[in-house]
Amino acid sequence: MIEFKLPSLGAEMDEGTLLEWKIRPGDHVKKGDVVAVVDTSKSAIDVEIWEQGTVWELLIGVKETVPVGTVIARLLEPGETPEHAAEEKQQRAAAMTPVASAGAPAPAALAGVIEARAATESRQRTSPAARKRAAELGVDLARVTGTGPQGVINRDDIERAAASNAPAKNRWTEMRHAIAAAMARSKREIPHYYLATDIPLVVLSRWLAGRNEGRSVAERMLIAVPLLKAVARALARYPEFNGHFRDGAFVPGSSVNLGVAISLRQGGLIAPAIRDVDTVGLDELMRRLVDLVARARALTLRSSEMTDATITVTNLGDQGVELVQGVIYPPQVALVGFGKITERPWVEDGRIMVAPVVTASLSADHRVSDGHRGALFLAEIARLAQDPGKLDEPAVGR
Repeated sequence: MIEFKLPSLGAEMDEGTLLEWKIRPGDHVKKGDVVAVVDTSKSAIDVEIWEQGTVWELLIGVKETVPVGTVIARLLEPGETPEHAAEEKQQRAAAMTPVASAGAPAPAALAGVIEARAATESRQRTSPAARKRAAELGVDLARVTGTGPQGVINRDDIERAAASNAPAKNRWTEMRHAIAAAMARSKREIPHYYLATDIPLVVLSRWLAGRNEGRSVAERMLIAVPLLKAVARALARYPEFNGHFRDGAFVPGSSVNLGVAISLRQGGLIAPAIRDVDTVGLDELMRRLVDLVARARALTLRSSEMTDATITVTNLGDQGVELVQGVIYPPQVALVGFGKITERPWVEDGRIMVAPVVTASLSADHRVSDGHRGALFLAEIARLAQDPGKLDEPAVGR
């Protein structure tokens, strides 16, 4: 029997609300299938499953809010029968039931003790978000009845207990709270260091103009695309910036999945991932970028896109700023920023010229890398940007 749990769809997520099941008992599912739509503080996300099997039980209903890690469905493994699954379910339940020993209460008394303990534990089972919210609102948890699985108290229960007529929070407020929580965690846990360098874009601008010649406006490539590819290619030589810091150790990414910071029309920011950026051509990367931005703003992203990023790239140049000093998105260990492209004096081979220049910045985790390696990483991005024709080639070693 496979237990499918609500996954974490970001560092700031501790619970989610089911909006829709895409499956029903008896359906066969395989890795990558979308099985549910879950509302987080930022967006409605298509949740994928990473197991193969047959749906046996759906354990939560639409509009129900549960903590991350809650079992929300059970599946039969290939070849498993419902009878086998039911037997395994009973065995698991029995394993959690206290066993009488010498000197223990008689069975009837023991049943009463267990029932009382179960009632107490039910009241005390509280999601982290609900416990925090209860402290903020001054709600006595002992007086709250949980509506989650096995009586878990969730944040909605706290809100209802605090004030039945309280106005509902809007998504923008929830998103700001979520971003604040993630960024506070980042600054609290990650020892950041910051570097920046200026990259001349004369060669890249001319190459891009030639590549876009004859193309319609909709088909033209944005300059962000070769810059994204340069970051991905540079990570092949400096892999310590590509991955996650978990359980006190760095876990390198098995692929280069760039999280791209996207501003949403209703406010806030989201950074879903484009997978395997180092292995795709520039035209394909442009197509994926356009598709990702459109779906992010339409709130139709997949759960894997919210969890797979191994490094984030943010570009605030359209906001008119020249330097970005970003905050790392945990558990990632680095963030690359690009500012506004400006015309500046530039010295090339002893000659002064006016050139388009962009400032590239790096925010990195000192637990994993140091300033020396960070400087080399930025220099490699700058070097690759001077040879855009080769960016369509696969990364070295891939």
